[in-house]
Amino acid sequence: MSAFDGIAARDLDEAIGHCRPALEKLRGARIFVTGGTGFFGKWLLALLARAHAEFAIEAVVLTRSPESFRAAHPDLAAAPIALWRGDVRHFEFPKGRITHILHAAADTSAAADADAATLIDTIVGGTKRVLEFGASAGVERLLYISSGAVYGAQPAELTHIPEDYKGAPDPCDPRSAYGQAKRLAEQMCVCAAARGGPQAVIARAFAFVGPGLPLDGHFAIGNFIRDAVETREIVVAGDGAPLRSYLYAGDLAAWLITLLAQGAAGAVYNVGSDEALSIADLAHRVAALAPGAPAVTIKGAGTPGAPRLRYIPSIAQARALGLEVWTPLDEAIHRTMEFARKPRKAGVASQHRNEEAKSEALTFVIDIDGVVASLVPDNDYAKAEPLTGAIGAINRLYAQGHRIVMFTARGSATGLDWREVTEGQFARWGLRYHELRFGKPAGDFYVDDRLLPITALATLAG
Repeated sequence: MSAFDGIAARDLDEAIGHCRPALEKLRGARIFVTGGTGFFGKWLLALLARAHAEFAIEAVVLTRSPESFRAAHPDLAAAPIALWRGDVRHFEFPKGRITHILHAAADTSAAADADAATLIDTIVGGTKRVLEFGASAGVERLLYISSGAVYGAQPAELTHIPEDYKGAPDPCDPRSAYGQAKRLAEQMCVCAAARGGPQAVIARAFAFVGPGLPLDGHFAIGNFIRDAVETREIVVAGDGAPLRSYLYAGDLAAWLITLLAQGAAGAVYNVGSDEALSIADLAHRVAALAPGAPAVTIKGAGTPGAPRLRYIPSIAQARALGLEVWTPLDEAIHRTMEFARKPRKAGVASQHRNEEAKSEALTFVIDIDGVVASLVPDNDYAKAEPLTGAIGAINRLYAQGHRIVMFTARGSATGLDWREVTEGQFARWGLRYHELRFGKPAGDFYVDDRLLPITALATLAG
């Protein structure tokens, strides 16, 4: 029997059993969830959907495209889950009561790592918007799902990283963008709480395995399971010496629900397994659990005397809350293999990712001077020059099907009619738009709950 996105009901019932006191504490809550389409998010939504009949907990899920979410995840879409349209950086605030926030939005793919500026903007800008919403809605508690990447490289002599370890990523290493952004987002959460925002609990996630884990990404265990299921040779590109640990996704979901409900406000909890094994041992373990035991090849050669790379958390803080590594690693691998062998609708996942990347048609109301036209002395707008970067971004939004409304204060203070000049400029500059409106009041400042900075245009347009 399966339930919700192919995740076994057995798994969900086990997870509910592990976090039942937390679910009882959340009874009747209405939780806003970001990152609901990711690996973490789908497990959290499946658990909440399975528990809904008993605990009456509602979830409101932020998604750029509710339509593609429903198409890709029909079981979850049919559950008592509300879908709220928006990008995590710019979403309109949901209406009605929200008691808790599970902020899990962050792209951990290799493609995201290749675009550091967008990755940082999504993590930091998204957290800023979520905290603004939490403060305005009077949300009680927020769980921020951070990462063990905030610690930087783990020293070889430190077997397990405790939460009070003061290490940090190297700011001069471009590969540290994810960890740096997560580190800043953590501080944003605790600063917002100090100003009266939601009580923040921080979960620093390490490595995981379970149904739904991407098998074609940059996760070693996912790649090994993919190759084993397809009865291909398992290849370790390096020497296999680095040490890792893996927590099962069902345990992960129970941990996160527990931290949301029962974690100490302002506290940090490592989330993961503390049972270390080498990448080479992991490859052999996966192979041994697969029918036919595929061959394992270790391609790299180690450097004698070189320290072993580690990424292993201490989980003493989590254990103090009663959390444990309940699912043995062999069983976790076996269940993930079972899921990977199930026939799945071809192309659904990639189609969903592609559709999710395209926002549904939105309306952008855009100022002219200082955005698409240069500022000029004495408001002699005829002398304005085009700002080509912004014009290009707006044209891309137009081409994607969004509605572009240009709204200007030209003439509001003087009574002069600047329409003919403005329309002529747009024609010469090649600006594509649907409507040009005058009558915007002249002002020193504009305050709006849907304000989008100029710098975000290029990011939105892609």
